[in-house]
Order: sequence, then C-alpha cells, then structure tokens
Amino acid sequence: MSDTVTAPIPSAAGRRRPLILAILAGVALALVLLGPLFLDRFSMNVLTRSMIYAILAITVDLLWGFTGILTFGQAAFFGIGAYASAMLLTHIGSSPALLGLALVLAIVVPVLLGVAVGWLSFYYGSTPIYATVISLVFPIVVTQLVYSGGTLTGSSSGLVGYFGLPFGLEGFFRLSGICLVAVAVAALVFVRSDAGRLLTAIRDNETRCAYLGLNTQRIKIALTATLAGVAGLAGFLYANASGVVAPENTGFVFGTELVVWTALGGRGTVLGPVLGTIGIDYLSANLSGELPFLWQLIVGALFVVMIIFLPNGLAALVTRFTRRGRSEVVAGGGPTLVPEKPLHHMKTASGPLLSIERLEKSYGSQKVLEDITLDVAPGELVSLVGPNGAGKTTMMRCLTDGKERSGGTVRIAGQDIAGMIPNQIVALGVGRKFQVASVFESMTVADCLRMSRAALEAPSFVTASDALGLPPAAIEILRLTGLDKLLATEVSLLSHGQKQSLELAMVVSLEPRLILLDEPTAGLTKTERTTIGAILKKLTSELGFAAILVEHDLDFVCDISSRIVVLHQGRLVLDGSVQEVVNSDIVKTIYSGGEHV
Repeated sequence: MSDTVTAPIPSAAGRRRPLILAILAGVALALVLLGPLFLDRFSMNVLTRSMIYAILAITVDLLWGFTGILTFGQAAFFGIGAYASAMLLTHIGSSPALLGLALVLAIVVPVLLGVAVGWLSFYYGSTPIYATVISLVFPIVVTQLVYSGGTLTGSSSGLVGYFGLPFGLEGFFRLSGICLVAVAVAALVFVRSDAGRLLTAIRDNETRCAYLGLNTQRIKIALTATLAGVAGLAGFLYANASGVVAPENTGFVFGTELVVWTALGGRGTVLGPVLGTIGIDYLSANLSGELPFLWQLIVGALFVVMIIFLPNGLAALVTRFTRRGRSEVVAGGGPTLVPEKPLHHMKTASGPLLSIERLEKSYGSQKVLEDITLDVAPGELVSLVGPNGAGKTTMMRCLTDGKERSGGTVRIAGQDIAGMIPNQIVALGVGRKFQVASVFESMTVADCLRMSRAALEAPSFVTASDALGLPPAAIEILRLTGLDKLLATEVSLLSHGQKQSLELAMVVSLEPRLILLDEPTAGLTKTERTTIGAILKKLTSELGFAAILVEHDLDFVCDISSRIVVLHQGRLVLDGSVQEVVNSDIVKTIYSGGEHV
C-alpha cells in the first residue's frame, strides 16, 4: 500500500484569511473608536443598542445558521443576564466589586440555565422541532417569572434608576463596539477552524456525525450553554448602557426579531446577521420617530422585498462574488494527504469480534427479527442476503444502536452493547456505511474526511489545517477511486459512485475493527463495483477488518465473501460457505418466486 499520496499544493488563500480578518477587525475598531467624533447623540444611543443586539444575532447565527438549530430562546438568556445585573445593582449596590460580581452572574447564570435547556432539548432521540418548541416556551416562562417577581424584578415596570458602569454615552458606544468586534472575530475564527466545521456537519447530517463517533447531543448542549453566556454578556452591557431593563427584553417577540434579523442579514455568515441587525434596528429607530404611524408598514414592506429578491439575506450579495474566488482556489490547490500510523493492529485479535445471541426485534406484535445467532471473526467478510423485507437493514440497526433490539444479546469484542447509543458503539470499533451514501453535502471531500477523524483526534478551535492525516487504508481507497484528486471539491458536485466511495473512506478512517455495509454497490457501474469489491477484500483478508455486507448482487457477493448468511422472514435460515449457500435447496426454494438476493 502506498506510503505517500499528496494532493495539489495548497493555495495562498488560506494563509491570507487571517490577514484579511485582522484588517477588517482593525477597520471596524477604528470606526467604533472614532464614531463619537462625527455621530450625534441619538445615533450613538441607537447604534449602541444595535451593536449589543448584533452580539445576540451572532449567537442565533451560530445555532441556526451553522448548526441548524432554530432557536427563539436567546432573548431569554439575554434578559436573564440583564436582570441578574440590574437586580444586584438595584438591591445591593454598585461598588466596583459588585459590578464585577454582576458581570460574573450575568454570564454564569445563563450558562447554567443553558446547560439545563440544552439537556431538555437535545436528549437522545429528540427531534429538531422539539428543540424549537423548548426555545419558544423558555422565553415565555422567563417573562412570567419576571412579571411575578414583584419588587425584586420590578414586575411589569422593570428595573430603573440603578447605577452601573461609570461610562458616558461615548464610553458605552465604544465598549459595545469593541465587544461586538471581539465576539464577531472569535466567531469567524471558530467557524473557519477544524472544530467549527463540526457545526456544519451536524446541520448537514447529524446521523452520520453520530456514526462517526461524535456525541452530537453533548456538542449541542455545550454550544447552547456557551452562547447563553455570550447572550448574558450582551444583557450585562445592555443593562448598564440603557439604565433600564424590562420584561420585553426576555420575551418571545424579541427572540423572533433576532431570528428575522439573522435571516435577513444572511444566516451562516456571521457578518450578515451583524450588518442586518444594525441596519434594520437603526432604520426602525429613525422611521419610528419620523413616521410614527407608517414605519412598521415600511419596514415590513422592505422585509417582503428582501425575502423575494434576496432569499439568502444581504450576505448573498457578497457570496455571489466570493464563489468565483473559491472555485479558483479549488482549481489551484487543496489539502495534503498525510498517512498516519494505525492506532491498533486488528489481526492480533482472537475469538469472535461480533457475537449475536438470540437477537429479536419487534414492532408491537409483529416480529421483524427472531432468534438470530451469529459470530463474526476478524478477517471475515460475511455477506447477509435475503429477499426484500427479510430484516437485513433492521439487523444492521440493532448492531449499531443498543436501544433498538427487543431481545437477545449483541457483543462487540466481548462487550454487551445494551443501552449504548451509536457514538458509543462506534468507540468500540464499529463503522457503518448506509444504503444511501451518508455524507456532508455542503462540505468538501477533505472536510468530510476530517470529520471522520474528529472523534479520534481533537480538532483545533482556532486553526484549519491544510494537512489531512488518514490511515493508509483510507488513503488507498481515495487513490483507487480518484478522490485523492478531488479533496477540495464540494461533495454536492460528486457522482453517486464517488459519494459511495467517499462514505466508505470516511468509515475506514475511523479505523474500525468491524465494518457494516448496507448495499455499498447500489447504483454503481460495473467498474465501480469491481473497485469497491477489491477494496473490501483487501480490508478483510489483508488488513484484518471484519465486515458484514448486505447486498442484492449475488455475483458480487460470491466473488468476495468468506461466508454467506441467509435471512428469510426475520430468521437466519442458512450460514455457510459460498458454495454451500449457492447450491442450497433452501435458498433455491426461497428465491424460486423470482426474488433477487
């Protein structure tokens, strides 16, 4: 197997990005610091509020635009931070030490509540709509708590008259702007880093993330808690800059406005929501004074026009031009493949790697699998065949999700997987390839492969590596299928066969001991099937992988299998060599009706 495989030399675009970001940040800071010299008090007051809101919009964008979690709850975290500050400063005092305590409370309290909300929203098996409903209910609950707080929270009147940070209007303008620039730069650095790509991967295909060994629930809870803290920081700034907090700051309506501003600015871009929030809030403030009875109609009409002509937000005006630049970068360079030493040597394993005893799966009174007993040893390629509806894919689910089966025992390397979720089973050395290629459509080939290593090698939160370290077996798959020349290509541009090969390379990059493959040659040409077959034989016979293959192409199965297992009506009816199964009267009887294996 080749020890050195490289893609084209990376372009200088990646090296220029930090410089461009530094220049943009410098320009933004200059505008913030110099702004009070040429802005009137009204504009400074409105823009201070707008910049604080823009910090909130960034948190919404990271959750919704990048991770795919539509949330209306950031307003509640913002209000909690604001009220935590205002309540302390109102009822206890405003010494420097208490101001520091108010800042800590404004961040820590939302973080703790963010953990609780994340835990409620992202338990295993929850759906995206459930998380959205929780984010709708949370601001309503917080608002009602504010109303019922009496003199402690100021009830419907809110809190006013407390003493906060000793800054004037110009000072708060500069402080809010500096905080916005800092949060925006941190967000941009993060989303462009190797760790930041995890958010896009979860948005694109959370199921594949779980089957790459990533605990997506934990990632989403951590993200929710972290961004709740950022929202609390914005609340602290608002409470000090405005000198008043009210129930409206915690409510569902404000949370909806944040979502609208993010959408109109261009979600998934960071800068789009920032510019959209500042522009829309500033425009609304001006129109409300000049046209008090018409401003909402005008702003609403502008929203409709933007949705029609710029459905992807204001940022679409920029991305139309940057796409051309990206295509030139793809043509001129890409990541470098670096072979890595395997983490373990599978041929040293002894005994069955997979042991199934009396496996059952039922849906109510209907039994889909019954009394399945099977062992698979390292180096074996066991093909699982049977007519449609025999239970083949159901069996694959039971082997990769410890909560699926209704009865029996499944052990991986001697460990019972009962109650385990997919990422925990992957950690035991199991990789699963789905019937339909399960990849990340909006990412590049290289990014998909990086995701497959994220559970094994902690990705950086601040840098994006040009080097792509993969085990030699995965690099061989890329070389044989030509994907090593397409590392910088978006997955959506690949053919069906290339996506199938990419998913197989991703699974092998996990360095599993057992690979489960559900119809990996479906829809492939004869040449592509031959290539996949050669790869699978090499993985098992030479490298010691164990594999279970679900396949309908009997010729393909006979060419590469160590054993063939036949399922019929949820039962294992035959387990033998290729010749034993092909010549079996039982198999001929099962398929005598013209069904395909």
